[in-house]
Amino acid sequence: MPMLTQLRRDHANMARLLHVLSLKHKTLDAGERPDFQLIREVVDYILDYMSGFTIPLERVCGEHLTAKAPEAGGLSHRLASDYHDLNERLKRLSQDLDMILMDAVVPMDRFAHDLKAYLDSHRAYLRAEREELFPLISEHFDDDDLKRLAEELPEGAEAKLNRLQEAYPELYAEFRDAPSPFA
Repeated sequence: MPMLTQLRRDHANMARLLHVLSLKHKTLDAGERPDFQLIREVVDYILDYMSGFTIPLERVCGEHLTAKAPEAGGLSHRLASDYHDLNERLKRLSQDLDMILMDAVVPMDRFAHDLKAYLDSHRAYLRAEREELFPLISEHFDDDDLKRLAEELPEGAEAKLNRLQEAYPELYAEFRDAPSPFA
C-alpha cells in the first residue's frame, strides 16, 4: 500500500514542521523574540501544502471511503470540518505575521496563545487521521483502490518537500534537524 505509506510519511513531515513551530512558540513563551520570518515560511508552506495537496486528498479520499463504507461519512465530514477550521486558524496567524513583520503592534500574548491553539488543533487532527481514518483506509481499500485514488490526486508531497528545500533553506535545515515523531 504505497499510498498509505506516503500518507504516513506526510504525517511525519507535518509533525516535524509543527515541531519547528513549537520551538518558536517556546521562544515566544519565554518572552523572547523568535525568528518571525522563519515562522512566516513555515506558515506559508503549510498553507500551500493544505491547498495544493491535503484539501484535494481529503475530498477524493472522503468520497471514495464514503462510497465503500457509508458509516465512514460522519468521520469524513468531521475531519473535513476540522481541517477547514485549521486552515482558518492558520490564515489568521498568517495575517498576524504580516502585521508583525511590518512592525505593527500585535499583542504577543494573543499571538502566542493563537499559535499554541493552532499547534494543539493540528496535532489533534493528525492523531484523529492516524487513529481513525488510516485504519478505515486499510480496511476498505485494496491496492487497486489506492492506486486509483493516487492517480486522482494532485502532484505528491515529495515534490513539495523538494520545493521546501530549495525555496526555504533555513526552514529546511530546521525541518531536517527536527526529531522524527516516529523515532
